[in-house]
Amino acid sequence: MRPAAEQFRILADGAAEIVPEEEFHAKLERSVQEGRPLTVKLGCDPSRPDLHLGHAVVLHKLRQFQELGHQAVLIIGDFTAMIGDPSGRSKTRPQLSMEETRRNARTYVEQATKVLLPERLQIRFNSEWLEKLSFRQLITLASQCTVAQMLEREDFARRYAQGEPIGLHEFLYPLAQALDSVAIAADVELGGTDQRFNLLMGRHIQRFYGQEPQCLVLMPLLEGTDGVEKMSKSLGNYIALTDPPAEMFGKLMSIPDSLIVRYFRLAAFASEEEAQNLEEALRSGQIHPRQAKASVARRIVAFYYGEETARWASEEFDRVFKYHELPSDIPEIVLPISELPVVDLLVQAGLVASRSEARRQIQQGAVRIDGERIKTWNTRVELSGERIIAVGKRRFARVRSASHG
Repeated sequence: MRPAAEQFRILADGAAEIVPEEEFHAKLERSVQEGRPLTVKLGCDPSRPDLHLGHAVVLHKLRQFQELGHQAVLIIGDFTAMIGDPSGRSKTRPQLSMEETRRNARTYVEQATKVLLPERLQIRFNSEWLEKLSFRQLITLASQCTVAQMLEREDFARRYAQGEPIGLHEFLYPLAQALDSVAIAADVELGGTDQRFNLLMGRHIQRFYGQEPQCLVLMPLLEGTDGVEKMSKSLGNYIALTDPPAEMFGKLMSIPDSLIVRYFRLAAFASEEEAQNLEEALRSGQIHPRQAKASVARRIVAFYYGEETARWASEEFDRVFKYHELPSDIPEIVLPISELPVVDLLVQAGLVASRSEARRQIQQGAVRIDGERIKTWNTRVELSGERIIAVGKRRFARVRSASHG
């Protein structure tokens, strides 16, 4: 193992907060002296099937622990997802069934290992211990936290003050997440800054069970492509780890200029020195924001798909947006009919998720067929030959009817 001071420097780099720093440094020192890796926990609830670049901020920090020889444990919250994490929410989350959470969880490990080292990763599902919890044990656990403590949480306090309902089950979420730390005897837990209350609860409950409390490494939240809200699928401002290379590159090129350095630091995993150099180059005019953004986008795409693919994605972006040509890899769709409403065409071609989204895109003037803008959602489209359908600047399809060969 590397010296504790060097490990601390690496692991503290980019972190928003380490709680408490002295204990964390002591854990690293003891780990080196005893030759015992720390057990480092990261939990994620599979409430939705996709991970995005916001999740990758914390995943990359967990990878750094792996590279330093520590034991990474990814806890899939298949049980806690049925409660729904209330962190930062203005209303109660919809509860998912166990079948839904496990279906989503199947994709999580595959996506997480785009960042993590699979050979140094332990996967645990918290239904393993939470499903076995008796009512007596639940009462004992709940007795360790007061309602006043729960209402110290900013989101709970705000909802309570505004008369918004708070489900009793939501108070159980931080306690259930804390039991995850007890189950694996976590030395360190990672999370975003919005998880501070939940992770501190882990320290509290570990003490109750006679364990040495975990330290917290809290990472900044990455804003989404809108540049305002944190990245979230529910807000539609996300860049998924599974996005195709050209789509990922295009979304990255759409971020506000004000976020270029932040994405470089958090999503491209640049060092503090690299980020400072880029910020200075932008401030002095040494590099144009578009050039800087393209460089950051290439670096991010290369991390997930390799240098050659990142170069192709960059060239593809220029082809479409700089030279106004069609993409080189437009998917071809064959439909069994020769005429249908444009709303149904967009759905069947896979260019939108629903008829309501199709209408919205048409109303916004984002839909074109063979370069002509579609102005009304009740337009009917003939597929007498191949038609080029575009939704916005990044979604294309070649559509033809099976009856026309």
